[in-house]
Amino acid sequence: MVTLASDPDPVFDFCIPTTISETTCKNSSLATVEDFVFSGIKHPGKFTETGFASIPVNVKVFPGLNTLGMSLARADFEVGGVNVPHFHPRATEVAYVLEGKIYSGFVDTQNKIFAKVIERGEVMVFPRGLVHFQMNVGDSRATILGSFDSENPGLMKIPSAVFGSEIKEELLEKAFGLSSEEIAKLRKKLTPH
Repeated sequence: MVTLASDPDPVFDFCIPTTISETTCKNSSLATVEDFVFSGIKHPGKFTETGFASIPVNVKVFPGLNTLGMSLARADFEVGGVNVPHFHPRATEVAYVLEGKIYSGFVDTQNKIFAKVIERGEVMVFPRGLVHFQMNVGDSRATILGSFDSENPGLMKIPSAVFGSEIKEELLEKAFGLSSEEIAKLRKKLTPH
């Protein structure tokens, strides 16, 4: 008979990574309050052509999150700005509206859509791995704060994952009913440079 055991809970109060290694913790007696404070989301990030700006807050920029199983992101939207359909393979997300009106939703595995306009003070949850999206439908900028139950939620943006990758053109033509010219146009726009 084999018996296996584990301790699913952390065995330390916290683990601030050393500059030498992300897997080595700083001596806890050397930790300061600055290890647990992050000021990098006071202002919006750089806006994309879709009118969307995002600042991820994870262990890479905020070491105090290490081993805590969480991360977050600030997202800002110009009027009409869009966070394209995407999913996080390793996390459920909770989005809290700080300002504005956001058409927000997700699609389940039965292709049922769950979407509505959420406003300041409202929260929406996006279950792990499900495609979700947001669009500012208000008449001024909007801001949300997204919280994830993973230090590294991952991000797959559907348009760039499909058309910005090296999936064979013939397959995309058949799957989407698009011409090779239309595929080329999408690839040019969505392929990372």
